[in-house]
Amino acid sequence: MLHIVLVEPEIPSNTGNISRTCAVTGAALHLVRPLGFSTDDKALKRAGLDYWHSLTLFYHDCIEELWAQYPDARFFYCSTHAARRYDEARFRDGDFLVFGKETAGLGEKILAPHADEAIRIPMGDGQRSLNLSNAVAIVVYEALRQNDFFGMR
Repeated sequence: MLHIVLVEPEIPSNTGNISRTCAVTGAALHLVRPLGFSTDDKALKRAGLDYWHSLTLFYHDCIEELWAQYPDARFFYCSTHAARRYDEARFRDGDFLVFGKETAGLGEKILAPHADEAIRIPMGDGQRSLNLSNAVAIVVYEALRQNDFFGMR
């Protein structure tokens, strides 16, 4: 199983779409507080409503709490500032794919000590970023592809 981590997500529809991606791929979703919305938000539920019953969902008060709970896990930090492309990483079962909030990304506090584990999605010159839910889907499906989709049909 893959683990998708959203650090301080702000837009409920993005998190709803990501929850749907997690549900259909069997990935767990970890939400790191503070959240920019209530998980009861109508937009959040509308984006993933039919899939909430299939979602494995965890909440964490801070990224340090997540790291402490999974001390032996491998983490990949997705950022537009990373040197390595996402397709150059070799993903495996149990990996954590970490994404930052829509307006600011992950930030130096998280990225600086983990530069070797940071990955990026290539984009055209002068472009700022992809939509968060699109970025998650791209990286998740690359990890699945590398692992023969973990037996999914």
